[in-house]
Amino acid sequence: MLLSVITVAWKNLAGIEKTWQSLAHLARANDISFEWIVVDGNSQDGTAEFLENLNGQYSLRFVSEKDNGIYDAMNKGIAMAQGRYALFLNSGDIFHQDIANVVHQLASASAKDNAMIIGDALLDFGDGTKIERRAKQGWYIYHSLPASHQAIFFPLSGLRKYPYDLQYKVSSDYALAAKMYKSGYAFKRIKGLVSEFSMGGVSTSNNIELCHDARKVQRKILGVPGFIAELSYKLRMRTTGKAKALYNKA
Repeated sequence: MLLSVITVAWKNLAGIEKTWQSLAHLARANDISFEWIVVDGNSQDGTAEFLENLNGQYSLRFVSEKDNGIYDAMNKGIAMAQGRYALFLNSGDIFHQDIANVVHQLASASAKDNAMIIGDALLDFGDGTKIERRAKQGWYIYHSLPASHQAIFFPLSGLRKYPYDLQYKVSSDYALAAKMYKSGYAFKRIKGLVSEFSMGGVSTSNNIELCHDARKVQRKILGVPGFIAELSYKLRMRTTGKAKALYNKA
């Protein structure tokens, strides 16, 4: 199994359906094995019934039960996963139509190469505007994630060692990637658009907490000097504030 696609959902049946429909783009790579894992927070909106009726399509396995938030649900997905890599595509996020070309590059990566494979993504503002978020160099981790969370293929071996830390309420994805990077998992870039995701997620609606969390990651995990972490904090406050304003306007 090459890839585990992990989807976390809560009261978002429409989003689950949207994500499911986009899996057809991945299935075009018929020589690539993948599974779909859905962790639903006991939604009472028909999500579990919809998933049950898929009869295991795309090697689907799912649970629908209460959890302790999005990162706890992601950890449940990691425990269920069987792929060499895992990608988090949450309810409402979709694969880009060219994902088959991307996963063929993923498949060619050496099994001994413990790297986080990163690609590009599209940020959808919901008003017809989409902005490409291109993957950056690995050193960018000292300021932020080098790629959108929905465009990072994590080695499952690393996720099992460094699961999402629930003390970081908004930036646990950043903390996880930082821990893996410091322990020797490099970032390796591949070409192409992996996914599309919308504004309005936890990092958009909680941008101030996001900035505080990220500064804590920089100091405690990455060992960034205080004055540099402070500069990064101010820059992040500015950029996330602009993104939140654009989202609210849309």
